[in-house]
Amino acid sequence: MTYDVKDLALAKEGKLRVEWAAEEMPVLALIQERFKKEKPLKGITIAACLHVTTETANLAITLKDGGANVALCASNPLSTQDAAAAYLVKDHKISVFAIKGEDTKTYYKHINSVLDLSPHITMDDGADLVSTLHKDKRDKLKGLIGGTEETTTGVIRLRSMAESGVLEYPIIAVNDAKTKHFFDNRYGTGQSTLDGIIRATNRLISGTVFVVCGYGWCGKGLAMRARGLGANVVVTEVDELAALEAVMDGFRVMPMAEAAKIGDFFCTVTGNIHVIRKEHFKVMKDGAIISNSGHFNVELDLDGLAEIAKGKRKIREYVEEYTLAKGKRINVLGDGRLINLAAAEGHPSSVMDMSFANQALCAEYVVKNAKKLEKRVYDVPTAVDQSVARIKLKAKGVQIDKLTPEQKKYLSSWEMGT
Repeated sequence: MTYDVKDLALAKEGKLRVEWAAEEMPVLALIQERFKKEKPLKGITIAACLHVTTETANLAITLKDGGANVALCASNPLSTQDAAAAYLVKDHKISVFAIKGEDTKTYYKHINSVLDLSPHITMDDGADLVSTLHKDKRDKLKGLIGGTEETTTGVIRLRSMAESGVLEYPIIAVNDAKTKHFFDNRYGTGQSTLDGIIRATNRLISGTVFVVCGYGWCGKGLAMRARGLGANVVVTEVDELAALEAVMDGFRVMPMAEAAKIGDFFCTVTGNIHVIRKEHFKVMKDGAIISNSGHFNVELDLDGLAEIAKGKRKIREYVEEYTLAKGKRINVLGDGRLINLAAAEGHPSSVMDMSFANQALCAEYVVKNAKKLEKRVYDVPTAVDQSVARIKLKAKGVQIDKLTPEQKKYLSSWEMGT
């Protein structure tokens, strides 16, 4: 077993933190129990590029209990929880290549380390693993039977690859499962992003103008939670339908050029590049706070900000203060990377329970159906999505109605009217 983590002495702390997360992951626990007995992943090597957190640790353990050989690296240089990484290596003999704060060179070195193990399945969060495979490790494509993708950003990249005819193996878009993006993206991102912003700044949200850039599921969750904390929320969008939905949800919608002038807090959640640019930084208030909760820090034009800045200093652990002309200050949080993981602990385990249940079940699905799958991006099978929802409701002690025979007949017929 090979690995590269910060300090194996952190394993004891990691064990406790992973167990704490597991208490709120009952769906994954039931899957893990079955996997231990059935070993559906026996003989399969899984290369996973995910945020190395306590929740991810529970997924990795579940996959190993299912018979898989698991290798894990970080999908973001600032998202690793070093104690969880150490615990996986020391107590579970899982190959982990992740250190919080690793530089870009080390980040890609770690990606290559998991790919060197010749995986059968990839498990990605942002598609860097798949991208590296296709660009630099094409010799490793031969043994691949399929993969999964966790994020909106990654799914966008993978669908582009598929449409261009360059995707070399099938991928299941776990992000698009209803039990993933309806909950993880909305409730997880909403809470954890604000948690990261508050931990980084210790600033009051109430009474401020909070600009949410993008009104997808992540943006909806963030706008909802910011309003709940008393902020005056402004939404910026490029999609007409999303913008209209934000208006109907009671938010102010305007172009970024206008929002930049009035915002106190800004957070991008779009999956696109340079959403906040040089011209926006120039018109912002003194002391504006800028953050990102989309997958990559390219959402913020930090090079453009550096060009117009006269100076920069680290004023708090996760806050860099850029000084512009006439002494105006712009504060960037967490190097522009995922603030919910850079300065906080990411999504609560109860929502990751459903996301990672989908990951585990989709890995099993790939193994069972490898010969049938084509080189394209697939939706999560409806049966998998529904089973995750059903188990989650049961774990919460919630019961629902069932259709009566009469109702089933009515829904399947066209003859009956008023």
